[in-house]
Amino acid sequence: MTTNETADGLKPKQRKPHEPERKCILSGEADASASLIRLALSPDGDILPDVRAKAPGRGAWISPDREALTAALANGKLKGALARAFKTGAFAIPDDLVGRIDAALARNALDRLGLEARSGCLQTGSEKLQNAARSGKVELLMHASDAAEDGRRKLDQAWRVGMDEEGSDRRGLVIPADRTILGEALGRENTVHIAVVDERAAIRVSGALSRWMEFSGSNGTNGPGGRDSLEPND
Repeated sequence: MTTNETADGLKPKQRKPHEPERKCILSGEADASASLIRLALSPDGDILPDVRAKAPGRGAWISPDREALTAALANGKLKGALARAFKTGAFAIPDDLVGRIDAALARNALDRLGLEARSGCLQTGSEKLQNAARSGKVELLMHASDAAEDGRRKLDQAWRVGMDEEGSDRRGLVIPADRTILGEALGRENTVHIAVVDERAAIRVSGALSRWMEFSGSNGTNGPGGRDSLEPND
């Protein structure tokens, strides 16, 4: 699953001109650092997820491929790759590393939504979102995992009208978090639908959501909806 397949719900716009690239220690393939997951070596010698790439020292990068990581843990490939990346074998890999990565990616994505909400870049409320969508002001449209199909369909249609894409199957992004979790992240009750109305905020949110959804195995949508040729930025 590619980043563009998971980063749905965005207007089609131009690609960002440049993204720093890193190489996955398991596949050997290079990708934008914002699309990969950084692993760091803690002072206690544990390998831990550093999804925001803020921890000091040398890091190791992996693709957000849960299946490949699970296999690499089982056959020892990850241990060998980490030893080469950190130039030492003096480390421990937690038994729950996969779960820790999943939780860290989820927390990062939800925190990003909260930050954008506090900065005024998000809108909630079906009626307000429908008006914004029809006016072409929505950069990124998202639905809670437990949003009713009828509510999603109405907002998706309004968004297509605003994008002048009536008749297409472009839809908002169904993210792997229910209304309660989203409400806690945004500090707002009963958050079912979310729209990002700022372009750069939409890119930031898309980047955080893409890695989480790709790693968790959720494609988030039943149809096209992505910002074509867009590289996310964390």
